[in-house]
Amino acid sequence: MMRDGYALQLRSFANGEGPLIVLVHGSGWNGLQFTGLAPQLSGTVLVPDLRGHGALPERRGDVDYIGQFEDDLADLITARAAEGQKVVLIGHSSGGGLVLRFAGGRHRQLMDGAVLLAPFLHHNAPTMRPNSGGWAQPLLRRIIGLSMLNGFGITTWNHLTAIQFNMPTEVLEGPLGHLATTSYSYRLNQSYAPRSDYVSDIKSLPEFLLLVGAQDEAFVAEAYQPLIEGETAKGTYRILDETGHLDLVDAPETRKAIREFIGGI
Repeated sequence: MMRDGYALQLRSFANGEGPLIVLVHGSGWNGLQFTGLAPQLSGTVLVPDLRGHGALPERRGDVDYIGQFEDDLADLITARAAEGQKVVLIGHSSGGGLVLRFAGGRHRQLMDGAVLLAPFLHHNAPTMRPNSGGWAQPLLRRIIGLSMLNGFGITTWNHLTAIQFNMPTEVLEGPLGHLATTSYSYRLNQSYAPRSDYVSDIKSLPEFLLLVGAQDEAFVAEAYQPLIEGETAKGTYRILDETGHLDLVDAPETRKAIREFIGGI
């Protein structure tokens, strides 16, 4: 139960001794993304459907305020972490962006390690391909206008749609199509990504592992390490051959690298 009484939808795996691991899904989908990975990791593994997503989203594609995802993750960690237990956040794509945001926010002390799977950094970062390789359609004029208003403390229109996703037809028309989230409000979209000064969030990361596929369709794989290691020396980086953006999550090399990283925390 979150601080406002919202019942966060959660999958939980008790996989023996180890850290508390929270898996943060990417944009448009939900915790089912980690059906293959979650049971393979040692420790207490939690897989939430972020607010606004999944089967019981409350308001699909929307949250109450910018930063609510961070508060939800903090509430989840506080409720489930045992005394002295290490905490590792693992996020894919926008989920990786949220992990970065969490590291740069007021709850950063709750996280001991991070795994970033092809993380979203910023729309102007050198890691970006145009429109995330065709996946995302940001409403740029609206985003710019709302950003300016928020700079003056005006949040009245933060519920308006800021980004839309080109969800494949076979997903939308498939048996789980009703679980897809095809657009985000401004306040949810902002909550899901590092801050505008994303470099500051990068500098706040604890020890982390960054994995990306060489064939990533959304992001430029080779651009991550030069950018990030110029700001922090806490990272380990790997580019997986013949691996795309979505393939990365279930790649055997990903599972092996995460296990090794967590074992060293």
